[in-house]
Amino acid sequence: MTEAVAQLRAGGLVGYPTETVWGLGADATSQSAVDGLRRWKGRQADQPISILVESAAALGALGFTVSPLARALMKAFWPGPLSLVLPCRRAFARGIARADGAVGVRCSSHPVAAALAAGLSREGVGPITSTSLNRSGEAPARSAQEARAICGDASDAPQLLDEADAPPASGASSTVVDLCGAEPVVRRWGAVPRERIEPLFAGGGGS
Repeated sequence: MTEAVAQLRAGGLVGYPTETVWGLGADATSQSAVDGLRRWKGRQADQPISILVESAAALGALGFTVSPLARALMKAFWPGPLSLVLPCRRAFARGIARADGAVGVRCSSHPVAAALAAGLSREGVGPITSTSLNRSGEAPARSAQEARAICGDASDAPQLLDEADAPPASGASSTVVDLCGAEPVVRRWGAVPRERIEPLFAGGGGS
């Protein structure tokens, strides 16, 4: 983990397992790191990139506006395979936020991803991105073997956090819910199914 922190602090890329698919991490506060991630993935400049946090408690210091519904969803599904798009006052590297300033954020239940997020927070690095580990247009990595095949041995390849005893990824992407408007909008259905999440929409998160 120490080497991964050093890699990210230096503006490099790190591939890490989550409970869904493997993620690709770059320091979301570093323009050169985010630009390097886009080059490696071949990702378009107009596609925002989500970030990884260690807990819901980290959101306030990062400038996120957290509504009652957001709190209810976090309580029900974090840490876990749910990404939320929230209003954010903080300026990350260009290309992280959407045009309106909103940023996607998730908190992983995978022990390796969780330990990485916590370690980076302690070291004052990041937060890091949580986009999937794959070239744009290709399938994301679901295992360490697939991650190694994607990365190859290129000099700019991400450093992989490969923990042999860690649980494997499910292969299902996270569900993405946009909470920036008057009503929640599901941008992508994934590992959290409709029947579990829509009852919370109806309740609105309480007062």
